[in-house]
Amino acid sequence: MGRVEGKVAFITGAARGQGRSHAVRLAEEGADIIAIDICAPVETVTYATGTEADLAETASMVEKLDRRIVTAKVDVRDGAAVAEALATGVAELGGLDIVVANAGIASYAAAHEITDAAFREMIDIDLIGVWQTLKAATPYLIERKSGSMVIISSAAGLITPPGLAHYAAAKHGTVGLMRAFANELGPHGIRVNSIHPTQVDTPMIMHDEIYRMFRPDLENPTKDDIVGVSVGMNLIPVPWVEPVDVSNAVLFLGSDEARYITGATLPVDAGIVVKA
Repeated sequence: MGRVEGKVAFITGAARGQGRSHAVRLAEEGADIIAIDICAPVETVTYATGTEADLAETASMVEKLDRRIVTAKVDVRDGAAVAEALATGVAELGGLDIVVANAGIASYAAAHEITDAAFREMIDIDLIGVWQTLKAATPYLIERKSGSMVIISSAAGLITPPGLAHYAAAKHGTVGLMRAFANELGPHGIRVNSIHPTQVDTPMIMHDEIYRMFRPDLENPTKDDIVGVSVGMNLIPVPWVEPVDVSNAVLFLGSDEARYITGATLPVDAGIVVKA
């Protein structure tokens, strides 16, 4: 039997990257999946976001594991749409046990150079979108008197790297949300935790803008050019972690193995948070 056999997981930002990885990893261990993604461009980011074809590929990967999946194109900034997609998924799959608030964006600029639009969009998606997700899921878990909520925050939710003031503000905010929900929902048997990765090898990170941020000395840096700088940021000498490394932490927190863990900030960060 899988570690989350018979459970239903709701995952935001599931078209690709970490979200897809979380969906597949939980499905490998027996969960059925409700997966949503914006599947559209986001105005203030420079990299391509996930598409409907990407979300369909996530669904195909889950189905090949002989698990059920319900998908929807949803912007987490739209609380009513999030709630509607979740209600549809719960009705089809029969319940809700695990919530993974994963959807997020990243952009980069000095704090005083961030545009109003970029700052607001960051907070709207990376913080308010998390709140919308947890808010929509809470009644289902209270009814069951059990469940696990997992927020995918960032190492930047515990430290403040340069060039990421708006991102760090949003990710620090998710820690406050996590602790508030943990305190309020604990008496109902519901656990709430956050995960804080270092750089993860996903399309949100691996693109030209971040390459230039890491290597401003080069005209057209590539992924290979940032390895040395990225290794130097982490205590364990790796340039980044893989999506599955984060997904394994999601699986643990969603499983009964973590039944008494709540209100925790779990780094999957190669030591970046504690590096002297």
